[in-house]
Amino acid sequence: MRFVFKTSYTQDLGLFRDDVQRNCYVVLLAGLVVLPWLIPNYLVDMSLVLIYAIGGLSLMVLAGYTGLVSLGHAAFLGIGAYAHVYFAQSLGLPWLVALALAVVLTAAAGVLVGLPALRMTGVYLTIATLAFALIIQEVFTRWDRVTGGLKGRAVDKPVILGVALAHDAAFYFLCLAVLIGGLWLTSNVLRSPTGRAWIAIRDSEIAAQSLGVNLAVYKTMAFAYSAALMGVAGALFAHKVGFLAPDIFSVLLSIQLLLMVVVGGLGSLHGAVFGAVFVALLPVAISQARDVLPAWIGGAAGVLGPQAGTAVFLGVDRFVKQPGLEPGIFGLILVLFILFEPLGVYGRWLKLRLFFSTFPLYKRATFRRQKSYMRSERLR
Repeated sequence: MRFVFKTSYTQDLGLFRDDVQRNCYVVLLAGLVVLPWLIPNYLVDMSLVLIYAIGGLSLMVLAGYTGLVSLGHAAFLGIGAYAHVYFAQSLGLPWLVALALAVVLTAAAGVLVGLPALRMTGVYLTIATLAFALIIQEVFTRWDRVTGGLKGRAVDKPVILGVALAHDAAFYFLCLAVLIGGLWLTSNVLRSPTGRAWIAIRDSEIAAQSLGVNLAVYKTMAFAYSAALMGVAGALFAHKVGFLAPDIFSVLLSIQLLLMVVVGGLGSLHGAVFGAVFVALLPVAISQARDVLPAWIGGAAGVLGPQAGTAVFLGVDRFVKQPGLEPGIFGLILVLFILFEPLGVYGRWLKLRLFFSTFPLYKRATFRRQKSYMRSERLR
């Protein structure tokens, strides 16, 4: 096991724990750069994985670090997508300007949701965000001049500073750059006083309020920041699918985004990425396992491939004739994670890393779950 010896206060200000961790991320970045040429596009759509990761990062800030569960993030995704397409195509604004305006509009929607929900916690807040998602989906259906209504709206390929990103590899690198920027910005925000206030609210609102944290202000900031990140994901998502329709941004999508974060690992930026990879690889695993399953199971699991699995995840039923067993398998895996691995995929990775670093002195009781409460929690 390695121990980090700190010799200056500047080491606490760095993004990386030490040079070894920094080099590992550099190698990972190099692998992501060459990944489009190593993995066929028909197997796993890496651009969609990165968009999922940005959406998971958005929800992780709210649910994982602030403790506010939301079932309305599909609405924020739709607002960002429709707003970006309207500003870029209908008004003819530059791509970056349209993206910035879409992010501002989505953040404003997050503030509007956060303000009425300040006095709500737990299931009541979840119901409030669910109602918001239903209202926004109805707006998408009725506002024909902007959204196209039930007929939908076609989306062009992005053109940034006169450069058309029509190729899949170019769009992949755009999504990768946005994801890296979002991770860098979010990690810095979480280390700032704002991020520490969010974590304090998650652990105990009473204790945070006793320390001078303004719950109303910081909860509203969490909603606005989370919605802004989801607006960025929505803009990229619009270009990826190429066609927007109100039924894409359903409540089912919000639930599946939340499940993705839970499976990846709440309270960790890595968990958002791991959850996105899990969601992308699940249809591939099911399609590969179909050949070794009995005939009656293989027929029920007869998805049309990874793109069909993606459509099932997004709730776009018109792309798939038979959803098969994929939603059921996803739900079963989620239940198993909650029962046996509540820290998600990232929590299991931490345990494996500790096991190999301390072998053969590893103790099974290291990660034994203990029920402990803070003094402030007993007042509830």
